[in-house]
Amino acid sequence: MGNIDNSSYIEETVRKQREFYMTGKTRSLEFRINSLKRLKKVIEDKQGSIAEALKKDLNKDPLEAYMCETGLVLDEIGYHIKHLSKWMKEKRVRTPLAQFPSKSFISPEPCGVVLIMSPWNYPVQLCLEPLIGAISAGNCAVLKPSAYSPESGSIVKEIIEEAFSPEYVTVVEGGRKENQALFGQKFDHIFFTGSVEVGKEAMAAAAKHLTPVTLELGGKSPVIIDKTADIKIAARRVAFGKVINAGQTCVGPDYVLIEENVREDFIESFRQALEEFFPDGNMSSMVNIVSEKHYLRKKELLKDQSIAIGGGWDDETRFIEPTLLVDVDPESPVMQEEIFGPILPLLTWRDIKDAIDFVNSRSKPLAFYLFTTDASVERRIIDSCSFGGGCINDTIVHLATPYMGFGGVGNSGMGQYHGKKSFDTFTHYRSILKKSNKIDLPMRYMPYTESKFNMIKRFLK
Repeated sequence: MGNIDNSSYIEETVRKQREFYMTGKTRSLEFRINSLKRLKKVIEDKQGSIAEALKKDLNKDPLEAYMCETGLVLDEIGYHIKHLSKWMKEKRVRTPLAQFPSKSFISPEPCGVVLIMSPWNYPVQLCLEPLIGAISAGNCAVLKPSAYSPESGSIVKEIIEEAFSPEYVTVVEGGRKENQALFGQKFDHIFFTGSVEVGKEAMAAAAKHLTPVTLELGGKSPVIIDKTADIKIAARRVAFGKVINAGQTCVGPDYVLIEENVREDFIESFRQALEEFFPDGNMSSMVNIVSEKHYLRKKELLKDQSIAIGGGWDDETRFIEPTLLVDVDPESPVMQEEIFGPILPLLTWRDIKDAIDFVNSRSKPLAFYLFTTDASVERRIIDSCSFGGGCINDTIVHLATPYMGFGGVGNSGMGQYHGKKSFDTFTHYRSILKKSNKIDLPMRYMPYTESKFNMIKRFLK
């Protein structure tokens, strides 16, 4: 935006979007479907450029870029195109006898002009997936990519400018100054993905305008493994969850609580999994840490730790080797903050109650992973622990579906999206009662009498 006054530019952008929204053009099914198809076509045409941008920002391999970003976005668009006409329909519901004669229905309407703020770790997917819901629901949208992934932010801007007019969907680039300017505007919904600290800022800013928010945050997502688990599979799937995107994943497994007598088996199986993932120790396909600031913080977490596997780093490329820590002090820094890197602390337990109590003594996590073949343990964990979502005998993949909502609870966030949940997030459902004029029952009108009172009590009890 050059030397333009960003605050004025942002204010003007929101004003123009509100004007366009008020024309009603975004409301029709045809407009929404055409917008989704246009977005899908541009993304398909720019797959190569998207992969290049992700490579420059994070060293993402093209396969990982498609699997975790482009492919998920295209799949989500296709799901919305297929189901949108059904989601948009008004729904008849029952009417109480006391309201006779009338009918009741639920009528969905767009929120209006929405703000979508995305992070750097999955800079394409986490920007465009919420946008799909906003478009499906009939909104105008302002997108704010992260400044930490500038190449990906630029390609998102290219996609949006090719697909849409700026009064409908637009991208605002920049850093904290632009974030604050956007927070100062009145939006009809704010969708924020990022850290807990900035999420609190987003919520505080939204409160000034009574703007509803969806917060997709993070936290320390635990893994519990008991002796009945297939340890080799558990180790491979935990390793997958930890090395993909170099652990810079909001639902990445943050630490493992393992039954004491299978600890050594897990360590050896984890080592074997890494050897399978990286033949001859070649880790060139692994993502790097996004910035010097984040890299140095992760190196600091390794200080004074007992390292069973890995522990290496490369300052020049900001690379940290997949690392397994053992004999970890629960009060150490690596257990107090979200790691967001390829470092995995391993702690042991003897009684499943101790593992449950450990998890429940901390903030509610965004994700929870359990490896067991014991149905009673599975049921006990589900009934005892609060978390956003998770997997039994796997990690991360619970979010890669349009058939279930994804979101946090407590400190890990509020609200859900993916599939219809994305449509719901950016939709206001109006409850409407339509009364007939043929009969006008007198019992609700003054003057109040004993007979009217008795009649009302017959209906309302």
